[in-house]
Amino acid sequence: MPYVVEEDTHALAEESKIQQSRRDHEEKSTASRAAILGLPYIDSREFENELILVKEGMMTIEEMHRYRMVPLQMGSEYQPYRFGATSNTPQSVIEKTKQKYQDQGREAQIFLITNSGYMILMNRYDPPKKVIYDDITIAKTGDSSTIAEVSKTLNSVGSDQILDYLIDQADRLGASDIHVENQRTYIRIRMRIDGALHPVAEINKDKYRVLMGAIGSRANISSAATTSQSGHIQKEIHREGATHLLNIRIETVPSMYGQDAVLRLFNFDESMLNLDLLGIPDREMAEIREITRHPRGMMLMVGPTGSGKSTTLYSMLNALNTTERKILTLEDPIEYGISGITQIPIDTTHGQTFADGLRSILRLDPDVVMLGEIRDVDTAKTAIQASITGHLVLSSFHANSTAAAFSRMIGMIGINPIFSSAIRLLIAQRLVRRLYDPSKEAYEPDEATKRWVRKTLEGVHPDRLQGIDLNNFKLYKPGVHADAPFGFKGRIVIMEQMVVNQDIQAFLRGDIADANPENIEKAAKESAGLITLIQAGTLAALRGETTLEEVNRAI
Repeated sequence: MPYVVEEDTHALAEESKIQQSRRDHEEKSTASRAAILGLPYIDSREFENELILVKEGMMTIEEMHRYRMVPLQMGSEYQPYRFGATSNTPQSVIEKTKQKYQDQGREAQIFLITNSGYMILMNRYDPPKKVIYDDITIAKTGDSSTIAEVSKTLNSVGSDQILDYLIDQADRLGASDIHVENQRTYIRIRMRIDGALHPVAEINKDKYRVLMGAIGSRANISSAATTSQSGHIQKEIHREGATHLLNIRIETVPSMYGQDAVLRLFNFDESMLNLDLLGIPDREMAEIREITRHPRGMMLMVGPTGSGKSTTLYSMLNALNTTERKILTLEDPIEYGISGITQIPIDTTHGQTFADGLRSILRLDPDVVMLGEIRDVDTAKTAIQASITGHLVLSSFHANSTAAAFSRMIGMIGINPIFSSAIRLLIAQRLVRRLYDPSKEAYEPDEATKRWVRKTLEGVHPDRLQGIDLNNFKLYKPGVHADAPFGFKGRIVIMEQMVVNQDIQAFLRGDIADANPENIEKAAKESAGLITLIQAGTLAALRGETTLEEVNRAI
């Protein structure tokens, strides 16, 4: 049931660091934006909780909300009137404000502040007076009482709040998806957390109609359609003094009992698009940095939906994003917005193609190009042509492994010596749940498991084993902990990287006739020490980062 609470100030230390990193990045971006707009920048963290509020005379509460602008200091004949504006404040309002005080023989100073700073100050000027509901708790297997309690809370949430409440709770829990599923007599709500789906609640049909109505109106889709639909909405999340933007992709499909929906959550927080935060092993990270340091060539990411390809690609773009480089992307759809990069949507459902878009943007002389996906021969050949004419091309590709991707690329473009030096790196990756260190438990595997591990890691160079004794090792399983009820917290990247050297190029030149995935993988292992996905996952399990069961589930 609803109750009134004050903002929780006891966040976990790790979460506080993340929030601090987000705020630091937002302040840095706003400072750069201020220079472009010709406004002085000020870090409002220095005073936002102690500022003496200007109660009247400068702006009304309604104007503060409408113009996203707040008074900072009451002026006088001798002191300037000071305001905090955001990047969303209309330029015309800024100019009119300056002119208004200038006409009175006084001075108005407008400082650019972050959206987070504005929200904190706005909450002081106009404190929110709303009901806060119980946080959602994820139920363990067979825990019907928790599902019943969450269902009771969810069914009690106001009609105008239910969608925002679900999105906010999903973000708080770190969920990547919200699933709304019609059953015969009720609606099931599930959330995907760390790659696994968890039942959350069961809501009644009336509440479902309200929820679907809110989704339909905000995502511009019909809640009564008899065909599948796609849409998207954006929502600002304000938590612990920081703000981040969620882009939510909506997919709906008619089912036996009604219209099901999946809401996919993408965090627009640029500070999290950082290669150093992805947990990529040192050797693989060095190979990525070596390839992206060069001004031309092609790098392909392969893997199924939900394997983290987009996050890795965007993190690479963020690392390459400097004032000396022009970066263009073609995406269907755009999942993350990155300042300083020109991102172009491609609507392939209405006849647009990546190849046509790529030919157009190459006239803009980009240094780096990112394609959402290579799907056809025309796009593949155009991308490869771009990569050998002075552009660094990044893209995703549909295949299960790097060797399969290379073999399929040969099948698409044919044997062509000119293109043999274009493809420089292929990365296949999966995401597996990370064991929570404080509660994980070591155990002695049985002989069959030991034999399987030794067989899987056969041929792996001892340096990659990092001191692991394959004749005497332990594995790990999840344990129960209050902070990680399922024994897992977060996910890690399992990565297979194929550096395209002379031995691999030989397949594309036609020097080796049988370019099947098995032969390509064998050549990559012998010449470049390729670690396959299953080998990389097994090594992660031996290091205690995940379980062998998780590796086999994902790979």
